[in-house]
Amino acid sequence: MSLRHCRYALWLARSTLVSVKMQRYVGDMIRDDIMAATIAAMKGGDKETTGTLRLVSAAIKNRDIEARTGGAPADDDALVTEVLQKMIKQRRESVDLYRKGGREDRAAVEEGEIAVIERFLPQQLSDAEAEAKIREIIAETGASSMKDMGRVMALVKERLGPSIEPARASALVKAALSA
Repeated sequence: MSLRHCRYALWLARSTLVSVKMQRYVGDMIRDDIMAATIAAMKGGDKETTGTLRLVSAAIKNRDIEARTGGAPADDDALVTEVLQKMIKQRRESVDLYRKGGREDRAAVEEGEIAVIERFLPQQLSDAEAEAKIREIIAETGASSMKDMGRVMALVKERLGPSIEPARASALVKAALSA
């Protein structure tokens, strides 16, 4: 989203003349941010961003439908973050496959989609911060071997949740437990 669109969205949020219909697109939740960005991308004529955000919205709607039959997270942002992390993981795997197959053009498209999706994820922990928090959790649980990885990962997911990707957390826990 360009600076102009951000300023416009902020102006809309503060304006008392905004219609009730438009106010529902301006909010604090990730889902609302995605909707506002989709509208801004459509108005700005950015087809790649619009397409990616429509894919994100469709994936979130699919997850909502799945959540009706199963257990849904209490926090809507947690559900949306889970969907976004899954989409990024899928695209990173696709980038690797495209590069192995010599399709740099398709890999670049996937990387562009990753960049659009990552804008809506919460700030990720740095490696040093993540290692420190994981070591803290390991010390708290008294884990000493790879057998304890399940307990540690459950606590990492509970406490650090959306601020670290599960694959990255798993690698850091394995490294900490094997050291």
